[in-house]
Amino acid sequence: MAGGQDALGSGAVVVERVVTPRGELVLRRAQAQHEIIHNGVFLMDTRNGASERLLVRAALEACRQPRVRILIGGLGVGFSLDEALRHPAVTEVAVIEVEAAIIRWHVTHFGAHASTALEDPRTRVVNADLTAWLVDGADQFDAICLDVDNGPDWTVAAGNAALYTEQGLSLLRRRIVPGGVLAVWSAMAAPAFEAALRQHFSSVQVHLVEVPRGDPDHVYVAAGARTDRQANRP
Repeated sequence: MAGGQDALGSGAVVVERVVTPRGELVLRRAQAQHEIIHNGVFLMDTRNGASERLLVRAALEACRQPRVRILIGGLGVGFSLDEALRHPAVTEVAVIEVEAAIIRWHVTHFGAHASTALEDPRTRVVNADLTAWLVDGADQFDAICLDVDNGPDWTVAAGNAALYTEQGLSLLRRRIVPGGVLAVWSAMAAPAFEAALRQHFSSVQVHLVEVPRGDPDHVYVAAGARTDRQANRP
């Protein structure tokens, strides 16, 4: 995501407006670009995607496996999926996206490239809440990349806050194979979340990406998952 800006006053044209259980979702077009607004707050757009691409690239570099299964939390406008499909080691990309409208917009509004990414045989898109899907599923991945919020301290939906708690990190850790990696996108520094990550992983790196306005985007990359006993050690 590329959150943090106010949705008003950009001169963009509303393409579609959808009411979901999580609130209002608006797709807007600003010249050649598209923007997604959630409950009146700018969520993401198709302009750049440097930090979303870094989210995946840094995870794959830390993973260093010859064949990689990757889970992406949040389809967004597709930067993370596109970056994963570019990597020759990636054999499967499971994308969990809670908003059916966003999945549909990839086919109807985001152009041929977005449609091709969804149709890639390595891509599996699931319309589901990520936390519920993690609880119910049994799959494990070499890398998990989360971009479902503007960050651990700025969640899009209240229910997402559970992902960044001790319980949520334990759940994510169990979905990562030994030697795997967890990467998390944030529109700002999240020191409490970083400290929690260090309780669950032996190595945590923080990558900063400068943005035109406001704080730099942060990408947290955690490797070396600890056991339940090690993670809960005082």
